[in-house]
Amino acid sequence: MLSVMGAMAALSIDVVSFYTARSEAQLAADGAALAGARVLANSGATSDTTGNSMAGAWTLAQAVATQVAVQNPVGGTTPTVTLPTSPGGTNTNPTVTVKVTATLPTFFARIWGTTQVTVAASATAEAYNPSGAFAISSTTAPPVAPLCVKPWLLPNIDPTQGSPTGNAIFGPTGGIVNSGLLNQQFIAPGLVSRCGDCSPGAGGIPSPMPAQYYPGSIADFPVPTVLPACSSGLTTSYQLAVAGCVPQPITCGASSSVAIDVSPYGTFRDTDTVAAASCLIHDYGTNLDADSMSTSSTNPPFEFVGGNQNPIAGAVGSNTLVSDSLVTIPVINNTNPASPPASVAIIGFLQVFLDRTGATMSGGTAVPATIINMAGCTGTSAGAQPVIGNGASPVAVRLVTPP
Repeated sequence: MLSVMGAMAALSIDVVSFYTARSEAQLAADGAALAGARVLANSGATSDTTGNSMAGAWTLAQAVATQVAVQNPVGGTTPTVTLPTSPGGTNTNPTVTVKVTATLPTFFARIWGTTQVTVAASATAEAYNPSGAFAISSTTAPPVAPLCVKPWLLPNIDPTQGSPTGNAIFGPTGGIVNSGLLNQQFIAPGLVSRCGDCSPGAGGIPSPMPAQYYPGSIADFPVPTVLPACSSGLTTSYQLAVAGCVPQPITCGASSSVAIDVSPYGTFRDTDTVAAASCLIHDYGTNLDADSMSTSSTNPPFEFVGGNQNPIAGAVGSNTLVSDSLVTIPVINNTNPASPPASVAIIGFLQVFLDRTGATMSGGTAVPATIINMAGCTGTSAGAQPVIGNGASPVAVRLVTPP
C-alpha cells in the first residue's frame, strides 16, 4: 500500500508539472498572437482596402509573433512556434493564429514507460478595424474606443486637398473612401485649428475646412494623470491633453458625441498646439531630436526611425513600428454644430505621424501630419459594447479564442 501511494504521489508531481507547462504554453501563444496582431494593427495594412499591403505586414507580424513566443519558456525549454502562411480573416480584419508546442521529459512517470510528454496550446488574435468587413452592417459591428486620443476634432473631408466640398474620408457606412490617403501628408502647412477661439464672443464655430480641427472640450479630453517632464512649461489644460495620454476612451459610432470647446481661449491656439506637440514628440530644437518616418517604408507596414531624444535608448537611430509621434485624431461629421452647445458625432479616427519640419514645426503655427491608419465606424450599431483600442492605434487588438 505504501508503495502504491508513493507511486501515485510521485506521478502527481509529473501531472502538476505538465499542467503548469500547459499554462505556460497558453500564455506564450496568447502573447505571441496579440503581438502579431498588434503589428498588423499598427502597420496601416488594415486601412489598405486593396489588400496589397497585407503580405509585407504579415511577414513582419510572423517574425514578431515568433520572437515573442520563443522568449516565453515552456517547462524550462524553448517552444516550437507554428504560424500559417497567411493571416486569417479579411484584409481589413485579419487574424493571427499561433500554435506553441514543447516536448518535455517525464520524471516519475518513467516507471510506466512514458519518457516524454508533448504539451501544446494555440491562440488567435484579431486586428479589428470597423471600417472593414463590418462597415456595411448597422447592427452587428461593435465600435472602437481608442485611448490617448488628441483633442483635435477633424471634419470628414480629405485633409490632403484644399476644397471643403472634396471627397470624404469615410463613407456613410464607415467604409474607407480612398485607401490611397495612406502615407499622404495633410495639405500644407499641416494640421491647424479652424477656430483658435470658438467662443460665441470670438465669432463662434465656422464651417468645416480640410485639415483644420475644432478643439475638443476638456470634459471629453481631460488632463492626463501622467505627463512628460517637458509639460512643466505648458500652461493650459488643452496643451496638457495634447502632450500626454488622455486616459478616457473616445468612442465612435452611431451614438457617440463630444463637444467642441466654446470657452474663451485667446488667439494662441496654433502656437500652443505646436508647443505641446513638440513636447509630445520630443522635439527640443534640432532636426534629429524627434522620430522620423523611414524612407524605406513608403507603403504599409510603415516604420519609423528613433530620434536622438527617443526615451528608449535602444531605439535611437533604429527602425521601429511604434513612436510617440504617432497620434490618433477623431473624425467628426460635417454638420455645422450650433453654438453653444456644440455637440458633434465621431464617425471614425485617423492615426497620423507628426513629423518635424525644419527649425520649428511649419513656422510654429501648424503641425505636419502624415496618414498612417484609418478606422471609420459610422455604420456600427448604437449601444454596442465598444472595443477598447491599444494605445495610439485606432485599430483594436483582441483575443478571439478562449484560453
